[in-house]
Amino acid sequence: MLNMTRIIGGIAGSRKLESPAKATRPTSDRIRESIFSMLDARDLLEDAKVLDLYAGTGALALEAISRGASLAHMVERDGKAAAVCVANSRVVQKVMTEELAEVETKVINKAVTSFLAAPTATDYNLVFIDPPYEISNEEVTENLKALLPSLALNSVVVVERSSRNEKFAVPTGYESGEEKHYGDTAIYWLNHN
Repeated sequence: MLNMTRIIGGIAGSRKLESPAKATRPTSDRIRESIFSMLDARDLLEDAKVLDLYAGTGALALEAISRGASLAHMVERDGKAAAVCVANSRVVQKVMTEELAEVETKVINKAVTSFLAAPTATDYNLVFIDPPYEISNEEVTENLKALLPSLALNSVVVVERSSRNEKFAVPTGYESGEEKHYGDTAIYWLNHN
């Protein structure tokens, strides 16, 4: 059985997205709305190049596309979740094409550590890291270190973790920004200048 989530705002707003029942833990609509309100307020979405690590359904990357990002790459190791990302990308891509918005979406079906180990041709300026809560803080910190060569100047990284966990170590190359708690979820904003 599939759970349903949706695009909240922008051109593809209200489009339903598929979600595999067990493979992912989609970010709630309330938290996504809060994240994207902050991104909108900072004017960080227009023509953004977005990377969504541990993409799950792709909802974060596709929300960014709906709200003005020009490129979204979604990295997801789980085969079923990656297939859902592809299906959801098609839904959003179709709407964007109908509205004559030129966007690129791509799903990369591999482990985040493998993806980050190889150089990328894209300099991302907005990155979402929403790993399964059982992923250790040490792995999150290592991912942040490995991500640095793929970041554009003045980029923003949004990390979602369980609010029950201690905060991960923020490596050199980042400045800690805001930290918001929503029940069991903590959102950390990091800046790379």
